[in-house]
Amino acid sequence: MAMIKSSGAVPGDRRVRRTRAALQSAVIDLVEERDVSQISVADVVDRADVNRSTFYAHYQDVNELVEDACTSMIDDMIGFVVALDPARANPSGPPEDPVDPDPVLTAFFEHLAEHAGLYRGLLGPTGSARVIEHVRLRTTAAAHSSAYLGATADTPPPDTADPSDLPHDVPAAFAAGALLGVASDWLQRGCPRTPLEMTVLTKPLLLALSAAAITPPAP
Repeated sequence: MAMIKSSGAVPGDRRVRRTRAALQSAVIDLVEERDVSQISVADVVDRADVNRSTFYAHYQDVNELVEDACTSMIDDMIGFVVALDPARANPSGPPEDPVDPDPVLTAFFEHLAEHAGLYRGLLGPTGSARVIEHVRLRTTAAAHSSAYLGATADTPPPDTADPSDLPHDVPAAFAAGALLGVASDWLQRGCPRTPLEMTVLTKPLLLALSAAAITPPAP
């Protein structure tokens, strides 16, 4: 997550919170309208109705503001990351919903579609490299924290885990990269398939990864 510069006021100061909320709201609106690379500090302060000195009291640049503003939305998205449950590869009974093979994964794609303009701007080729890396690390942490990828009772939840402290977890990193790659491609193409169709196409790939992750190597 981006490190926010001190404004000189205590973190709980309501004026600080209001100012940051105004800046974050402004930049989220702007990202929905245009590429991150096309948004200037002048655009943000004009939309938020604050002056430039106020902006720089809180953030170094637009990219840092974008990362901070989108953290909560990113965390909502990460909350939908599917735990790679090996048991689902060979279920003991019929699926709860024979039409939707994984409602949680469908909810993930629905969330992306609901905020398609925002995520298209953030994760696309002209988006913020820092935001893309933030999303990748948080998704990897979420996958690692899954009970199906080696987590223990002491493993912190993905919304609190420090990605830099994670061990080298190849299945988690692969799952995160694959899922974000599929999602980014879908967004850049204008979401040509429905969220349910994306689940139907993506789910078997996640199951295959899940099965491979728990298969011991040949002696």
